[in-house]
Amino acid sequence: MRFATVAFPKDAEDLRLQVRRFLEAEKADGRFVPHRSSWNTFDPDFSRRAAKAGYVGLTLPEAYGGHARSSLARFVATEEMLAAGAPCGAHWIADRQSAPQILRHGTQVARDHIIPRICAGECYFGIGMSEPDSGSDLAAVRSKAVRGAGGWVLNGQKIWTTNAHRVHYLLALVRTGDAGADRHGGLTQFIIDMAAPGISVRPIHDLSGNHEFNEVFFTDHFVADDFVVGEVGDGWSMVTQELAFERSGPDRFMSDYRLLTELVDRIGPAPDARQAVETGRLVAHMGALMAMSGSVAALLDRDIVPNVEAALVKDVGTAFERDIPEVARRLVAVEASLDAQDDRFAEALADVALRAPSFTLRGGTREILRGVIARGLGLR
Repeated sequence: MRFATVAFPKDAEDLRLQVRRFLEAEKADGRFVPHRSSWNTFDPDFSRRAAKAGYVGLTLPEAYGGHARSSLARFVATEEMLAAGAPCGAHWIADRQSAPQILRHGTQVARDHIIPRICAGECYFGIGMSEPDSGSDLAAVRSKAVRGAGGWVLNGQKIWTTNAHRVHYLLALVRTGDAGADRHGGLTQFIIDMAAPGISVRPIHDLSGNHEFNEVFFTDHFVADDFVVGEVGDGWSMVTQELAFERSGPDRFMSDYRLLTELVDRIGPAPDARQAVETGRLVAHMGALMAMSGSVAALLDRDIVPNVEAALVKDVGTAFERDIPEVARRLVAVEASLDAQDDRFAEALADVALRAPSFTLRGGTREILRGVIARGLGLR
């Protein structure tokens, strides 16, 4: 493991204060309500304002409209967005993983066409990995693309695709050749234009009635060669690099940060012994995860692909996220309700309790992650 204590540079801490002031102004103007928002709340207007202020595309080159700053700078900006409950869902995936992937492995046409719009907060991506009956086993991908004139013809299906009905593109993993003995061969990543012919989207409503997830169907959908990411057949390597960005950030342990702060506020300055122990444990746990995630950001700045470290942050972090609503229910007797608009703690608890079962599933199940970790440690 390459975890290490990280000293954040002064410019990163200066950026933290700038982001904090921006978010305070947004809240003061009534543009979002923290305890009713999260990093997957889709708000294109907020994304454009955040980009205009300089907080989208932080690590991307200035030539594309980015800011050429370090991953540690982006890390502190991300922490502040999450802590404030900012509605970052429109640009989140594009900024977090799609843009870096296209920058490193996309064609020049794709870079020029897409990355400046991401930096402007005007281009949004979904993740085209999961498929029916395959769970987190990406090697089981069955969507297939065959060679055509000037590109590829794609048929198949993706599922649990967040905001597919809203985004402009998917970055999809598709089978283009023989799987080989380890099933990792014959896979390719494509940039899918959601406005092009041959795509249909069907909603999946969650327990709270929200429409975030979708099924996506491809029927003779054409993808030009310019929208292939990396080499044809090298998709497994591409997708594992992308997952390092997806799994390692603070969003993997701060999804219910607002509930934690509401819990501490509800208990107040004089907790009983049990409340002090339980909340103290949660805060210490979060501090450790912040240090681990910051260490991964430092590895990314050194162009190291931290697959194992990212998997560990995601596994431990999402387990922590699932603990928070359980601890909150034990420590404070309250009737949780999404309609409790005059009780921010009760409303936040109800919202997180509904979403918490998904925390250890999205981005790869715990079982898959522990397999990645075991292989990285030479245990299998």
